[in-house]
Amino acid sequence: MRSRLKTFMLAMLALLLLPGIAWAAEAPAIDTGDTAFILICAALVMIMTPGLALFYGGMVRKKNVLSTIMLSFIVISVVSIVWVLFGYSFAFGTAGSEALNSWIGGTSFLGLNGVGPEAALGVMTIPHFLFVAFQLMFAIITVAIISGSIAERMNFPAFIAFITLWVAIIYAPLAHWVWGGGWLFQLGALDFAGGTVVHISSGVSGLVAALVIGRRKGYGSEPLVPHNLPMTVLGAALLWFGWFGFNAGSALAANGLAASAFLVTHICAAVGGLSWVAAEWMHRGKPTVLGCVSGAVAGLVAITPAAGFVTPMAAILLGLVVGPLCYFAVAVVKAKFGYDDSLDAFGVHGVGGTWGAIATGLFCTTTVNEAGQNGLFYGNAAQMVPQIIGVVATVAFAAIGTFVILKVVSLFCSLRVSADDEVIGLDATVHGENGYVLGDALGGSLISSAKEPVSGISGVPKSV
Repeated sequence: MRSRLKTFMLAMLALLLLPGIAWAAEAPAIDTGDTAFILICAALVMIMTPGLALFYGGMVRKKNVLSTIMLSFIVISVVSIVWVLFGYSFAFGTAGSEALNSWIGGTSFLGLNGVGPEAALGVMTIPHFLFVAFQLMFAIITVAIISGSIAERMNFPAFIAFITLWVAIIYAPLAHWVWGGGWLFQLGALDFAGGTVVHISSGVSGLVAALVIGRRKGYGSEPLVPHNLPMTVLGAALLWFGWFGFNAGSALAANGLAASAFLVTHICAAVGGLSWVAAEWMHRGKPTVLGCVSGAVAGLVAITPAAGFVTPMAAILLGLVVGPLCYFAVAVVKAKFGYDDSLDAFGVHGVGGTWGAIATGLFCTTTVNEAGQNGLFYGNAAQMVPQIIGVVATVAFAAIGTFVILKVVSLFCSLRVSADDEVIGLDATVHGENGYVLGDALGGSLISSAKEPVSGISGVPKSV
């Protein structure tokens, strides 16, 4: 009896002497404030993709407005399924070996097995389910951006096959490299909300897709002008609004860092719109609405990787550079080389994302984020090395991977619609719809009218 009592007392003493070890092993508690904040941020990021649909939809010709919008909306459905089945696991799961885990997340979360309402990955104060949903919205908008490069000509079944493979083979590994503990994270590359993972990858992939599929009919010989700029402005406004969730939410908590990211996001967007307009005004003699909203989007792109690491004054400098830089890429470089990046996904996201990733290495400071690094202008030139490596690796991986995926898809279906379908318009020929014809004008519903054969580029049924 005395021996048992002695053993019990020793055990209790050990517990009292080692409370820190016992508590450290416990998962952090769910914080309701953080959870509410990230729930809202996830919803804000989700609305960015419909916003992008309107932004892109207004810039195409009216015969392709619905097909362009459809590309963004179908992405929401396809990527959501892929993310649940294996995308999230490849990005944030754990591989079987440490060496493999540097490159891809593995199969630990396939089908969201092991994911529940507990703290995300054992270190966050939000539910794991919420982290999955928040990251899903990033994957969706990234894939939707690519559609801007191939609008008005890519075959719809080929697009679905392409994005399914792209999420698994390109996006998920990139997300793991940067945010999931992969080799770029280990190298020290800073990317707060997706300069490399989201913008460079989508912009470069869009450019490759545009080159492989080829230019639109009439490109360079006839005007291919936006048909509804107010729609584009509305889309840009939704993007700007949703971007606060994109960048501020990447703090993954309702705290001072989120507030800082929110502020610099707005500042850079505002300055980007102004600097694009100034460059355009000097170059072409007119300040355009399209230029203003394009510059604002370019500013949002540039601040994305830097949002959690830079000061408001640095955000102004980022915006001052990105407007003219992206304008030059769109107005001069594209015209010189003759590639048909339909809606300038590469010119804005690829170029703007590259500047943002490099500028992060210039302006990042631990006074904003203690978990980050000081950059070149704060005495640490070495931070430029991982930033540049991250850019180069992303460009190479996205370009090569996209080319291979497109070639594989082309073995099973045509990447491009027929010449006749392209001339008539994809709204009528692919989807059997017309974006600007009301059902009563055709003497019946849109559904019944869409089934009738069409003639000419107007897409009006022959029976009319």
